[in-house]
Amino acid sequence: MPPVIEIPRGHNPFPITGVSRDADGVPRYERLPATLLDMLAEQVDNRPNSEAVVELGAGRLTYRQLWEGAARVAGGLHADGLSPGDRVAVRYPAGIDWVLAFWGTVMAGGVAVAVNTRSARPEVEFVLSDSGARIDLSPDAPLPDGRPYVTHGLGHTDTAALFYTSGTTGHPKGVPTTHEAFVTNTENAIRCLDQPRDLGEGMRTLISVPLFHVTGCNSQLLAAMRLGGASVIMPALNLDELIATLGAERISVMVTVPAIYALMLRHKGFAQADVSGVRWVGYGGAPIAPSLVRSVKQAFPQATVFNGYGMTETASLMTVLPDRDALEHADSVGYAVPSVELGLVPFGGDEPGVGELVARGANVTAGYWNRPEATSATFADGWLHTGDVVRVDDTGRVHIVDRLKDIINRGGENVSSVEVEAALLSAPNVADACVLAVPDDVMGEKVGAVLFAGDGEIDVRAVLEHCGEQLADFKVPQYVTVVSEALPRNAGGKLLKGKLRGQVVWGDPLR
Repeated sequence: MPPVIEIPRGHNPFPITGVSRDADGVPRYERLPATLLDMLAEQVDNRPNSEAVVELGAGRLTYRQLWEGAARVAGGLHADGLSPGDRVAVRYPAGIDWVLAFWGTVMAGGVAVAVNTRSARPEVEFVLSDSGARIDLSPDAPLPDGRPYVTHGLGHTDTAALFYTSGTTGHPKGVPTTHEAFVTNTENAIRCLDQPRDLGEGMRTLISVPLFHVTGCNSQLLAAMRLGGASVIMPALNLDELIATLGAERISVMVTVPAIYALMLRHKGFAQADVSGVRWVGYGGAPIAPSLVRSVKQAFPQATVFNGYGMTETASLMTVLPDRDALEHADSVGYAVPSVELGLVPFGGDEPGVGELVARGANVTAGYWNRPEATSATFADGWLHTGDVVRVDDTGRVHIVDRLKDIINRGGENVSSVEVEAALLSAPNVADACVLAVPDDVMGEKVGAVLFAGDGEIDVRAVLEHCGEQLADFKVPQYVTVVSEALPRNAGGKLLKGKLRGQVVWGDPLR
């Protein structure tokens, strides 16, 4: 394997004060709350009566109520025989019960296993078995309840939770996440979004993505709690409710995937939405067209926008594209967050600065749960090998070229599906797009596109003409299918290309 080329921070705008390297060269913050419990206790002491959690259509908890409720859950788990390090499967829908179960497990000294509530029964059973869950908090099970209990002696290296990778190929892999990784990610979020430390009740984040995913839990729920703010949780995504909630709940932060912004801005009710309090608007998980970034900035005039990129293995954020670059460099996922060092494993050839992205940092897991072979394959010489092909420009900005497995080889010419998807998403009336390889007897593979229009109609010829103005001829799709339903994505917003490959029926080539 070629040696790792460390990516210099270059023009990275994010402050690295208080970051130092340990004996292995891993960057870490010098001063952080030692554990998640220390982080939460600070807010309970400082603002006990401030709202901490809101479940739309259900209830609300202050910080004092959150602590007391989680302590009773911990007491119930402790009474049920939970020992330190035992795993607890959390399978509640997104909402107050999920939050109490998560914090109660941590308070009991257990490890919360965030189970994908959209999984089929065999997939759930795999996670329960793989994690060795001692207690299963299934959707129909009541919250554990007992005398208040809070464990002592936890440290920053202790595992607090297991999140599972999306499992787009094969079984998902468990990712142990330590207290340090969780708290490090909250610090990265605060610094990269330039949020005031005294934001407090002014921090109200709208969580419309699942809590079993690191974006919803780590970069929204926990990041809000680090600042003493409130998490407003939508148990299920509904555009009408989302738009109304922006004003009704005085939302200051919202994060979702680009496709949802495209649909939301076209929604008939958005023109009357109260967005005056929204100060930060984030997106990620998929390419975004510059035209959509421009529309988002116009729709939220008081907000700064940002693109976040990360993995389950990095406890969420790995890079952030700040507002200053959002429009001019919409094809970039930004700069390394302060606690992460990035590197490149070059492919060789004629294109410098292109290769597989690798990372290390205090928020990067050390390996997978009970998967020594997968750990050896993904973690080498202290680096996480992301599987993402990237280009790094001379400022240190990272541009995702593709996943290693999603490069299309068209007669010896490599075509990036991500690049083609970005061009398609900037075409008229295209709300979402997925690019796939179409087997071909002569060329090996050709470029196919699956398009979704949302409420509009797609003129395929106009889309192809648009792509022809932005892409080399061999990259323009030769097969196009327009579908009437939203493209399948996982909880993190990533396209489920394997599912689409099994569903799509290609017609005759268009060129």
